[in-house]
Amino acid sequence: MASERKFVAENVRRVLLKEYLMKEVSRAGFGGLDVQRTPLGTRIILTTERPGLVIGRRGQTIKNLTTVIEERFGFENPQIEVQEVGDVSLNAQIMAEKLAFSLERGWHFRRAGHATLRRVMDAGARGCYIILAGKLSGQRHRTEKFKEGSIKYCGDPKIQFVDHGFAVATLKMGVIGVTVEIMHKDAKLPAEIAVLGKEQAAEKLPDLFKIEASSQVKEE
Repeated sequence: MASERKFVAENVRRVLLKEYLMKEVSRAGFGGLDVQRTPLGTRIILTTERPGLVIGRRGQTIKNLTTVIEERFGFENPQIEVQEVGDVSLNAQIMAEKLAFSLERGWHFRRAGHATLRRVMDAGARGCYIILAGKLSGQRHRTEKFKEGSIKYCGDPKIQFVDHGFAVATLKMGVIGVTVEIMHKDAKLPAEIAVLGKEQAAEKLPDLFKIEASSQVKEE
């Protein structure tokens, strides 16, 4: 098999694993998945809102997940590590699922969208971008967008600082795709440059100023 096909097959396998875990741990609040290859096998970091539901009584649930991942998806010696989400309001995947659940309960899409937007921004995010696509108010497909704060759409800042989440709301008229993007509150963009005063710079770079001072004394 060519190297390109190996990369494609590996990514497809990881996407299928993510879709499977999203269904299996939906009650626990799926918040993200990270797959890492180690010398001892495969390390799977699963982020959830309620880790206790994933682990199960005496660890039985997580043992069953480990067996299925090894047999169905072919991961070598999988080791699942469950982590709790620090702040649910800043996790894009969980907020997308909560928004989809609100739409399924009958909330108007504008009310649900603005409520989710306010919750994310009140949690301290730098920016939030929500897209609802589907049969929102009629027989024809339409797209509604909600945005507040600063958000990046492409480039390295989007990869580093923007968290992406997607969920689907199933209604009588059809399905609605829910996309939520959250920019981290501690994101520092390349264009943001802080100019320090002389005293502040002296505290941060004492050795540099000592060298400059000694050079000035020698010149005098």
